[in-house]
Amino acid sequence: MRPDPASVPAFPFAPRALRGTLMVQGTTSDAGKSTVVAGLCRVLARAGVPVAPFKPQNMALNSAVTVDGGEIGRAQALQALAAGLAPHTDMNPVLLKPSSDIGAQVIIHGRARMDLDARAYHAYKPQAMAAVLESHDRLKQAYDVVLVEGAGSPAEINLRDRDIANMGFAERVDCPVVLVADIDRGGVFAHLVGTLDCLSETERARVTGFIINRFRGDIGLLQPGLDWLTARTGKPVFGVLPYLHGLHLDAEDAIIGAQAAKRGTPDALLRVIVPVLPRISNHTDFDALRAHPGVDLQFIGPGMPIPAADLVILPGSKSVRADLDFLRAHGWDRALARHLRYGGKLIGICGGMQMLGRQIHDPDGREGQAGSSPGLGWLDFDTTLAPEKQLRQVSGRLALAEEVGESAGENARKDATVRGYEIHLGVTAGPALDRPALWLDGNRPDGARSADGQVLATYVHGLFDDPAGCGALLCWAGLGSAEGVDLAALREASIHRLADSLAAHLDLEAMLGPLRMPE
Repeated sequence: MRPDPASVPAFPFAPRALRGTLMVQGTTSDAGKSTVVAGLCRVLARAGVPVAPFKPQNMALNSAVTVDGGEIGRAQALQALAAGLAPHTDMNPVLLKPSSDIGAQVIIHGRARMDLDARAYHAYKPQAMAAVLESHDRLKQAYDVVLVEGAGSPAEINLRDRDIANMGFAERVDCPVVLVADIDRGGVFAHLVGTLDCLSETERARVTGFIINRFRGDIGLLQPGLDWLTARTGKPVFGVLPYLHGLHLDAEDAIIGAQAAKRGTPDALLRVIVPVLPRISNHTDFDALRAHPGVDLQFIGPGMPIPAADLVILPGSKSVRADLDFLRAHGWDRALARHLRYGGKLIGICGGMQMLGRQIHDPDGREGQAGSSPGLGWLDFDTTLAPEKQLRQVSGRLALAEEVGESAGENARKDATVRGYEIHLGVTAGPALDRPALWLDGNRPDGARSADGQVLATYVHGLFDDPAGCGALLCWAGLGSAEGVDLAALREASIHRLADSLAAHLDLEAMLGPLRMPE
């Protein structure tokens, strides 16, 4: 619940009093950079400040399709929403999608350009920096304030040469930096002081102050440490942000512990399992199910058996054939066959859809070594990975109403709306597509359904995000007359709650002061 608006401090600047770029860096990955930038975007947008988010380089397998038909990190799409903007490729000009432990697909201005190993990408960074600066310049022309999110930590000494993600960018555009640290993981003062010690003299001078994130406890007991930190570094603590439980915000990448541990309420009636593959992508597809009180959702990781469930969902994958090998090596293919024998339902999304077919062909080695792999064989189609990635935002309706023997009321429900996006290299063909899972953009078929009604496959990410479609799919899976959750409303409420917390606990006047225009 949001606090009374009267309890949120007034924004300390006039709407057009600020201009420039402010960068938020972190002492570690997952320190809270993404959420701080999202919250600040909403704080400024509510105050009438034209603001845009920006991340020079992102490494993530959770991505989003932009209004200009490109692909960016999911966190930047969330930040754009917080700023009241449609996501654009300039907000994340360089996106790296890992395909192995040492290699990644390189996406520049929303388009996949090449696959490079770590050493080759390091050599490519000067060209990547040119794309970064081009996008930043365009955003500066269009918005008064650009809020930049760093990547990982600026203290990674081995990455300092040719850095485009942290201080290398900040030095190039000459912007102030705020450093965020997560107190919940411990060692917060060592993180902050140690990070500063790893920076050059000019980089240390660029850091204007600190934010301590995810605090729980008595702030009075923390105060001596804050005083010591300021005396030790000569830099202020702009604020201590409380730990906010229950935020519904899109994750940048990793399936964090809170997600993996989510269990349904005592009233949960539907058990859903998602196997976590090594290159799982866009696991934000399951956020609406995690938020649903009637769903017990579990992510099953390596070494864990797939338990009895009502519904199993095979997620998207950046390396479908390798992840399929992993699935078989863990015996999950046998567990899925047993699940279907006992009447369970199975959904495959994007890469998961491709796994459900007969064959997956990668003649050009787009996702690894060239070749073909047998699929799980539950749907009669084959998939070939093509050179061009398909990127589009889509809307349509479920095709579940085409099942025979349903009442008119049930048919109306199973004809429910869906909205989402496609990001895939695969081109799929075969007889199973004659029974589509969805009808998109008017009359374009997507995916497939098995004749026995147990298996459904689709290329659409965000399958559960529309409340009507989510409710119909849960009904199909066995939850009866359940309604879907309104994920968009939950996300919007969380952004407002986050912004209220930042406004209440940060010294915005001091932190944003370097952006103040001369009077």
